[in-house]
Amino acid sequence: MTFPERYALRGDLLDFTADPGFAAPTGAQGVRYRPDHWLLVEGGRIAGVQADAPDASWAQVDHRGSLVMPGFIDTHVHSPQLDVIASYGTELLEWLNTYTFPAERRYADPEVAAAGAERFLDSLLAHGTTSAVVFPTVHKVSAEALFAGAEQRGMRLIAGKILMDRHAPDGLRDDVEQAERDCVDLVQRWHCRGRLAYALTVRFAPTSTSEQMHMAAALMKAYPGTYMQTHVAESRDEVRWVAELFPQSRSYLDVYHRHGLLNERAVLAHGIWLDDTDRVLLRETGAQIAHSPSSNLFLGSGLFDWLGAEGQGAHVTLATDVGGGTSLSMIRTLADAYKVQAMRGVKLTAYKALYGATRGAAQALHLADEIGSFDTGCHADVAVWDWTSTPLMQHRIGLAQDLHEKLFAWMTLGDERLLQAAYVAGTPRFRRA
Repeated sequence: MTFPERYALRGDLLDFTADPGFAAPTGAQGVRYRPDHWLLVEGGRIAGVQADAPDASWAQVDHRGSLVMPGFIDTHVHSPQLDVIASYGTELLEWLNTYTFPAERRYADPEVAAAGAERFLDSLLAHGTTSAVVFPTVHKVSAEALFAGAEQRGMRLIAGKILMDRHAPDGLRDDVEQAERDCVDLVQRWHCRGRLAYALTVRFAPTSTSEQMHMAAALMKAYPGTYMQTHVAESRDEVRWVAELFPQSRSYLDVYHRHGLLNERAVLAHGIWLDDTDRVLLRETGAQIAHSPSSNLFLGSGLFDWLGAEGQGAHVTLATDVGGGTSLSMIRTLADAYKVQAMRGVKLTAYKALYGATRGAAQALHLADEIGSFDTGCHADVAVWDWTSTPLMQHRIGLAQDLHEKLFAWMTLGDERLLQAAYVAGTPRFRRA
């Protein structure tokens, strides 16, 4: 079925114009809620919002009574790790050796890589996530499959083949020269092609030599607009290992800084075990932390200090980190983020959480003119949600006294089963059966 190029989508529209911060819900700024409004979409982009029904030149898509938001943006997720999601009983380093590395080795096979990319991208859309920053595997073919699948679906995707030239098993190590050739070829073919962007992907400091990290930094400078993604300070054992491997560096984060890898397009997952000096460095370089609460809880890594990071001026976004995380659902991830912050004595509002997974992520990625809101001109990446999915949810949300209470109950009790439809650049890419 051909979908109209020009249509109006009706529903309860929610997006953000600014960061609500950690203020109490009653004092939050930047929340833009327009119940029972029409979202105008033309040529795959947002053309406007209005309260009255549009004229007959607009096809009507009626989702009245539903919550309509920008598609979620997942700033750190591993496409091959759907194969090991929900695996028992390990912490980070053991997790990698026991589950992750064996699963990723299979992606050297082009058929496995292609099937895995299809499964992963369709799963993202089925969870209301329309944009993502993704780790494939060390194999060039896995990155190619991911880019090709995202292009076919019109998705905004940032990814790049993983760099690992040491401390990894056979079949998962590259070398500096071959990795550079692979990266250059991938950048030249995929970076800035449609809605795709390339990320130099250093898995984490222990699995890359200094030579390889310097190579990645040189490519970032050579190809404007490329990103860098990696992990930092996820677990205490990992931090101790990095200190042994790089004794000349002040901290784990400083390892990346010394190799020229920190800038405003650097996305660092986790950042649990950072100090104030590290957080100042994040502010000075513009790098962001992709907070992965579900993964941090599941692997027992620690409790991220979100308030402390932002207090020093660092950017913080939200991520599922599947397969350490236990779901691709950003709703579940946000609910876990609330629990992590509660353990630190901080109350995370639904406004702040939802902002971090939409406009906040878009701004940190320098993509706010394209994704994350219903601003005119943005791509129409839209997720349509039921407000309730069970009698209990219906009862609880029906008792809500204001918008925040309603959204917080929705975020806490809901999951991907609330999703009715997901649109990417105006085209429906998921519809619930």
